[in-house]
Amino acid sequence: MCAGSDGIAVGAGAQFVLCTVSRFAPRNIVFLGPVRVLGPQAIPERHPEGAMDLAFLHPLYERPGPWASVYVDTSRHTESTTPHERSLLAQEASRQLAEQGADEATCAAVRAAMEELRFSSDLCGRALFANGGEVVLDPSLASVPLAPLSTTWGMLPRVAPLLDLVGEDPLVLVAYIDRTGAHFELRSGGSGPEDAGSVTGSRQWPMHRTSSVMQWSERHFELKVENTWAQNAAEIADALDSCQQESGADLIILVGDERERAYVHERIAKRLLGCTVQAPHGTGSRLLDEDVERLRAQHVHQRAAGELDRFLSARSPDDEGRVGAVEGVPALVDAARQHQIDELLIRMDGPDAHREVWIGESPDMLAVKQADLKAVGQEHTWSARADDALLRAAVATGAPALSMAAAGPGDTPSGGLGALLRWS
Repeated sequence: MCAGSDGIAVGAGAQFVLCTVSRFAPRNIVFLGPVRVLGPQAIPERHPEGAMDLAFLHPLYERPGPWASVYVDTSRHTESTTPHERSLLAQEASRQLAEQGADEATCAAVRAAMEELRFSSDLCGRALFANGGEVVLDPSLASVPLAPLSTTWGMLPRVAPLLDLVGEDPLVLVAYIDRTGAHFELRSGGSGPEDAGSVTGSRQWPMHRTSSVMQWSERHFELKVENTWAQNAAEIADALDSCQQESGADLIILVGDERERAYVHERIAKRLLGCTVQAPHGTGSRLLDEDVERLRAQHVHQRAAGELDRFLSARSPDDEGRVGAVEGVPALVDAARQHQIDELLIRMDGPDAHREVWIGESPDMLAVKQADLKAVGQEHTWSARADDALLRAAVATGAPALSMAAAGPGDTPSGGLGALLRWS
């Protein structure tokens, strides 16, 4: 455990940092925020529009294939699950990979890693990516895989399912607002509320009106109340801004009296308006888990639907005749080769997702036909799934990816694969 000069205490491996008073924060603010640390089980960051930052996948493309990719359902693991039962699942994964051609060292690494899962607290599942006798990445899953166990051995790691299985689990910052300040808590799927501190407004409330001539006039009293509300709301909004930056919260929920919520919402930082909602609860009521889940699901859907609308609009040519979005494997392959993919959109059930393409040694070497790669001097080529090949190209250029499942059913992008483009 170490503590910095700003009152920040960080525990090794801890998920939360207690920020007693930030150097630049008002002295009446105390908040607690999570730290998202990149690592084997890190939660991938999300862009404001909800797309997944793929930077955590870089280790998978720093060495050549082939790769073992394993998805395992741990939701069925209970305290009564015996070590023998877990060992059988690990052996089955190793056996399946060996049948697909995986080397003995990689099979052994996967088997050992799966047997270690008995010590994990994963509620849904785990993905494992192994190469050369080593498990390189093993992110936890936020959703239960479709099958208890799935294994793949191929030149590229099978990463596309992560878009749905790691999923969007927005970290929620809830602000319980009253006339004097606000109390904050953090909510994340699968865990209970975490205290995130509080802020107390510096303005005091005026005394109640009476019929006495010694008290303020009604107009003076109302102005005083309005000024106090405005001042305290501004301080709450500032505290929310600080807490959101510290915690990395994806969604802010304002809870409290309708008027007080509105005062805070009017003063919240512009950058937070798109991720802030108000809960229809009165003063003092606590948000139930189902309330948070409903608002979280609405937020995820709205962001995905917004990106889909942006994609549809971008398909039309601009004044210079350029389109800002493409769909279909040939167009996407061309965009990837020219480093033009700004955001990749994928529907896992689309027919193009598992369509065969051809890849070379570098991420931007991909083609619809093997002959196209041979024509540009690629000596070594391999077949791969279109979704995994495009994701490798996206990782190399820093482009995020978004699953369209949250946008609801549909057939857009055509074939299940699309991209918003960047023009340099």
